[in-house]
Amino acid sequence: MTDRVRGRTALVTGAGNGLGRAIALALAARGARVIAVGRNRDRLEAIGGVEAAVADISDPAGVDALAARYPDVDILINNAGVPGPVAALTDIEPDEWDEVFAVNVRGTYLMCRAFLPAMVERGAGDVINVASVSGKRPLIRRTPYTASKMAVIGLTRTLAYEVGPAGVSVNSLSPGPVDGPRMTRNFRLEAERTGVTYEEAEEAFVSRAALHRMLTEDEVADAVIAMLHMPGLCAADIDLSAGMVAP
Repeated sequence: MTDRVRGRTALVTGAGNGLGRAIALALAARGARVIAVGRNRDRLEAIGGVEAAVADISDPAGVDALAARYPDVDILINNAGVPGPVAALTDIEPDEWDEVFAVNVRGTYLMCRAFLPAMVERGAGDVINVASVSGKRPLIRRTPYTASKMAVIGLTRTLAYEVGPAGVSVNSLSPGPVDGPRMTRNFRLEAERTGVTYEEAEEAFVSRAALHRMLTEDEVADAVIAMLHMPGLCAADIDLSAGMVAP
């Protein structure tokens, strides 16, 4: 199989921890030059084997500066995102709603807007937007997050038809729940809300998955690598959820 990662320049947002860090490490391990973007320089520099770039992806000037600094990026992984509040929609403040969309949707838009022109001019490139299965099924008390991830999927599918004729592939990856601090927080909040134990809240959630478990960060990173090795993949949304279904 032709190696479609080695020797290329990849930029990963939200790379300071979690999925972004795992994706950056996977790309670097396969021979890509990796630019790790985030807000915390210490976290980025602790990754090792990548170039750290501090930026706020919701800020147009900062994103444009990134694109000017790294004009040769031909793999763009839009991973940065925030989980937002866990509350009924009627209890969510407008500022909380706007914060989620500023990062999850506006940030993805700004990054694509800044980096796609060079890819189109070269006639090649790959963009993978990290969405979520929560953008495709109910997730009670998480309306800003689910709405933002559905927006990312819609952005991906439409954008693919805009730049696909120029040789640029745009796809989204929709992970299910990933074992880590974010899900620990969610289970704790759900246990507090419903009066069950933490273990009961976790079991109720993972029991909806065919594999009866959550994903690992490395599994998501491996999926990104696999998508990059599928040259015919475009305008697709890949569901990686351990078989998670709606409640």
